[in-house]
Amino acid sequence: MDWKPFMAGIEGDIATYSKEVPETVRGFAIMGKAAKSDGALSEKTKEFIALGIAVSTRCDSCIGFHVRSLVRLGATRDELCEALAMATYMGGGPSYAFSAKALAAFDTFSEQE
Repeated sequence: MDWKPFMAGIEGDIATYSKEVPETVRGFAIMGKAAKSDGALSEKTKEFIALGIAVSTRCDSCIGFHVRSLVRLGATRDELCEALAMATYMGGGPSYAFSAKALAAFDTFSEQE
């Protein structure tokens, strides 16, 4: 998968849809901000949890969004691989394949522009 164009396409689709349901989008944004705020768990830890859910639900766009956030938050490749190992353990074969996708996304988004 070519992650950067894929994510650009998803973001375009989301922008179009968002114009149709602005109140829903506003509510989702508020919920996301509250869920990701540092508390007992850091935003980075919460993004690892979200990535595990994205892998287990086999959501390519979710993998892209959460991997990009983890890169922004300074996650290392080793941290990502350990989190993906847990997602693979919990989700079996399908999560194994989607963990490999998530690692490829991490490598793509970690490249210097």
